[in-house]
Order: sequence, then structure tokens, then C-alpha cells
Amino acid sequence: MKNTKKIISLVLAICMLASLAISASAANTVDASGGTGTSSVTLSSTADGSIGGDPAATKMSVTVPTVLPIAVGTDGTDLTASLKILTQRTDLIEDGTFDKYISEFNAIYPNISIKYEGMTDYANDMTTRLTSNDWGDICMVPTTIPLTELGDYFEPLCSVSDIENDYNFASNRSFDGTVYGIPSTGNVQGIVYNKAVFEKAGIDKLPTTPDEFLDALQKIKDNTDAIPLYTNYAAGWTMSAWDAYIGGGATGDADWMNITMPQTADPFAPGVPTGDAQSGPYAVYYTLYEAVKRGLTEDDPTTTDWEGCKPMINNGQIGAMVLGSWAVVQMQDAGDHASDIAYMPFPITVNGTQYASAGADYCFGVNKNISDDNKLAAELYIKWFSESSNFSYDQGGVPVLKSQEYPETLAAFDGMELVEDTTAPSEIADLADNVKQEAELALNADETHVQRVVEAAVNGDETLDDIVADWDDSWGKAVEKYAPKA
Repeated sequence: MKNTKKIISLVLAICMLASLAISASAANTVDASGGTGTSSVTLSSTADGSIGGDPAATKMSVTVPTVLPIAVGTDGTDLTASLKILTQRTDLIEDGTFDKYISEFNAIYPNISIKYEGMTDYANDMTTRLTSNDWGDICMVPTTIPLTELGDYFEPLCSVSDIENDYNFASNRSFDGTVYGIPSTGNVQGIVYNKAVFEKAGIDKLPTTPDEFLDALQKIKDNTDAIPLYTNYAAGWTMSAWDAYIGGGATGDADWMNITMPQTADPFAPGVPTGDAQSGPYAVYYTLYEAVKRGLTEDDPTTTDWEGCKPMINNGQIGAMVLGSWAVVQMQDAGDHASDIAYMPFPITVNGTQYASAGADYCFGVNKNISDDNKLAAELYIKWFSESSNFSYDQGGVPVLKSQEYPETLAAFDGMELVEDTTAPSEIADLADNVKQEAELALNADETHVQRVVEAAVNGDETLDDIVADWDDSWGKAVEKYAPKA
């Protein structure tokens, strides 16, 4: 039996999720072809995106593809293994959510025991843990690991071409066409807001530009007792979330983050790359800077409380927060006013079209140094979790499978183009990481540069133009050093 397991595992290591027998038939598609331009998802629902009323659910038929050669419920049913999974979702460990999923999986695989270990400073701590071979069996692949180094730590799972027609964000943790991480769920980048607060303030239309959004925040300040925009400054990691908005949602260009921006000397300057200062990366940080400068945020950002903000927005003490779609369910569950919590696109419009960045949340990776039996057990759990757990829907995220339902929290994105960042070709796969490191601007990984924006707005000692000029100086020197020459 052990030899059989090893054979299955070795085949699986070549392509865990390969040869999808059934192509998902859904209207929602993400084009991850790697070409130039915008890759998009078009949502369809009955929602009108208005402020009032409950958002309508976006529904579609579910067709779960069969993945060969592994079949959950058939292969490895007599397998005995013990798995440790490292995760950033400490809240789902504490509230028993992961225990529920484990119980469901164990109904099929009773001899595969699973234990989750949570880390609050996940990106930094996990990056350090990877240097040892005994960190566990499955982890959420840290985005701090360069794509070129994924194979040093993680088992190759399949090729991008094997799953891209059926899986959203298939190439997110891949290198040179090989997948090393399977998304746990997907996120859309937007703003969590309280509909009741917006209605009380007299906001009858969702803003589509930074200035319209700032005007809406001013109405909240003038007409309600709520904090218009809560920064979550003190938490730190919540500030780095602003970096997630400077890609396709701000530019309409899927190539921007990983291909064009690392070759652009002044990406933070007003109007780059769109020609309009109300869009592009500058517009994202402008929104934050002006909100703080105009007194449209909490009085003392250093006193913000991540856990405490959840019931505050639920009960109407906060108007809005800039967070990924993953946060919506947490805010809904934090009090008695779940129906008041909604999600809207970030207020940027590019040449008359509003886009939203969409991408994978953390991806499951399998330790390449564990036993064959544990690899098989790990890959069975990942396949079951991705296709059968309903995790994405439960968390209000973009589903892993293109055939799965979209949650009602994404109703306001009806008909919008969701832009997934194009994966850089192998010849410049590490360019973005090299430029960010050289410029000392760890976008999406370190909060200090975004906190600087808040501090400058509070203290009045730097303008936003001063800050972005400094960033562009460092960034331009890094581009000169690393970008390929024409």
C-alpha cells in the first residue's frame, strides 16, 4: 500500500490539479494569459449598487471540476497522516471556523489529523520559519518570497496551463509556468462601509473619484457622529493594505504592478501612468493624505484598535474603512447590524471606466521536504478545501473555482472589470522585488511608508508631493540599476 501511495504522490507532485475533466461554465472569467492589457472578471447580479437596501446575491450554477489523477473521497482514503498548517487567520482558529472545516474533511479522511497554528505577524515570522525544514506541512505562502525562490521551499503542484481555465488567480504563486501555491480565496480591493451612516449623511450615490469620496466623508462628519474614515494606523499591517489599490484598480492596466511599474522611473508622480491626477498610484495616497489633513479620520490615529473597530463600524460609529473584501464578513459578524455593512469599489475612475483590483489571498503551499504520505495528505486537503469547503463564499471572497458562487457582498461590483495583476515573464520575474528592495519601498509588505503619509498629514511637516518625490527618487535609481535597458 505504501508503494501505491508513493506512486500517487509522485504523480500528484508533477500535477496535483492537472487535467481538469470538466471545464467550468460560468459567465465570470479571469483572463490570466499574461498578455498586455486588462484581464477581467465580469460579475452579473440583480443588484443595482445603490446605497439603500440589502445587496442582492450574485448566483450561478456550481460545476465542480474533476481533477485527475487525484480524486477526493476515492484516493488515499486509508491514508494515515498528521498535518500542521500555518496561517495568518488567528481569528478563524479562535472562533472554531477551521475546526468545522477539519471535521468535514475528516468525515472523508478520518485518519488524517490536522492542526492549525496561527501567527499574528505572519509575513515576517513565516519568512523566518521557512529557513528551517520542520516548519510544518502546509503554509500560506508569504508574498515576501521572490517567485524565483518558490521552488526552494515548496512542492511543484501543477502547471499554470493545467488549471487556468478553471481556477481564478492560477498564476499568483507560480514561476516559469509552474504552480507552487493554490489560492485559499480571492480578494477584491474596495472599501467597507456602513450603509446606515451613508444614508444618514445624505450620500445617495457611491463616489467614483477621490474628490467625490472626500466630499462624502465631509458629509458624514457634518451630519453624523460617526468617524468618517478609520485608518487603523496603530495596527500597522492595515496601513500596508493601501498599496494593494495602486495596481489595476487605479490604472486599469493588469501589467502595471509587475511589469510596467518596475520599469517606470516616477510611478508615484501625479498623473502617472493615466495622465489624470485623480487616478494612478498618486490618487490612492492622495485620498489618505487629504482625509487625514481635513480631519475626516479619527482624532488620534495612534490610538486605533483593530479588533475594537469591528463592532464600531457594525454599530455605526465608523463610516468607512479601506480594507480588502476579506474584512466584510468580520465586520458583519461583529454586532447586531450585519445588514448595514456593505462593500464598494475604491473611488477611482480611469478614462471613464471604474476598475477594481482583484487577486488571490494567501495561497496554500506544500513543504517540499516532508514525506510522500504527508504530501499526498496535504494535497488532498488543499484540493478539498479549494473545491468543497465553501470557504471563499463564507468569507465574502472571490471564489477559487470560476464555477462557484460569488457572495452577496460583491453586489456593488456588478458589471465592473476586476483587474488581476499579470505575472511577469520569467526573464524579469524578480525585477519588481529587486526594485522595491533597492528603493526601500516594500509595497504590500511594510507599512512604514504609508504611515509616513498619515504622519505628514497630521503634523503638516511634509506635503504629499514632497513624499512622492522622495519615493520616486529612490524608485528611479533602483529602476536605473535593475530594469533591462532598451
